[in-house]
Amino acid sequence: MAQSAGKWAYTKGLHDLGHGCYAYLQPDGSWGWSNAGLIADSGESMLVDTLFDLPLTRAMLDAMRRAEPAAARIGALVNTHSNGDHTFGNRLVEGAQIIASRACAEEMSHDLGDPRRLAEMKRANHPDSLLGAFMAEIFRPFDFEGVGFVPAPTVTFEGQLERRVGNKTVRLIEVGPAHTRGDVLAYVPQDRVMFTGDMLFINGHPIIWAGPVANWIKACQLMLDLDLEAIVPGHGPITGKDGVRAVKDYLEYITDQARQRYDAGMGVFEAAQDISLVDYSSWGDAERIVLNVAALYREFSGGRKQHEGNLFELMARLRADRRG
Repeated sequence: MAQSAGKWAYTKGLHDLGHGCYAYLQPDGSWGWSNAGLIADSGESMLVDTLFDLPLTRAMLDAMRRAEPAAARIGALVNTHSNGDHTFGNRLVEGAQIIASRACAEEMSHDLGDPRRLAEMKRANHPDSLLGAFMAEIFRPFDFEGVGFVPAPTVTFEGQLERRVGNKTVRLIEVGPAHTRGDVLAYVPQDRVMFTGDMLFINGHPIIWAGPVANWIKACQLMLDLDLEAIVPGHGPITGKDGVRAVKDYLEYITDQARQRYDAGMGVFEAAQDISLVDYSSWGDAERIVLNVAALYREFSGGRKQHEGNLFELMARLRADRRG
């Protein structure tokens, strides 16, 4: 069920989309392996997201500077949302304005956006437990100890914001709360390019941290209604509108399936186990269905928590069960 745009290989590193737009990809797109983008024109440049630690971000910036002279001094950095795999490299983009939605900036100010917390979690976890083994597996490749302070956005907005990069217009469109509270799309109309942040996971299960899911489905429809050729997701290969439709269909499917099980009185973990994902068997990180069911149950109940225990523990359990 691959949803990549065949014009661009899914290989690690910088990919030239044409007309001064670039995607930086990190296969396989699983936990923490995010994408970023660069928009350049007439000697000016804008970076869309940084990566999960400083070595990864430094390697990305070096690749961009080798390929694009305008990347020698990046004037603006857009954080599409608050998650650390899109923000922890911010301090390497010295002198740039950091642009984000107001809700994103508020989330980044909380400890969930603090790399020290993740570093402590890595040190504290015991690999002989299910949760410890799961956390060690997904966070092992990343160096949170060296991240330090993550610079906050210096420019915030609500709704939409237009910025110029040379002679190009970049439209920043707030579509959250959905994946997180303050998700933003970065759209370059004249080049038919969009950087979506984690509003798209391609060939991997999305994560609903915030919801409501209806906002996410609406954002997918917005992408389908725009004139787009190259769509750079937050995780996974460069895609086209088929990839957007696949994510939209997935969200609609799990909403319907979770609602049926909520109405039947099933608990979160029982429902996550029970929902068939056979049509998404080629997608990675299927354990995220636990997070998504929990978010949907919270919506169905008017905001009340509908589960007991640690959701990461439940994901670890489901992942272990499905691996046999």
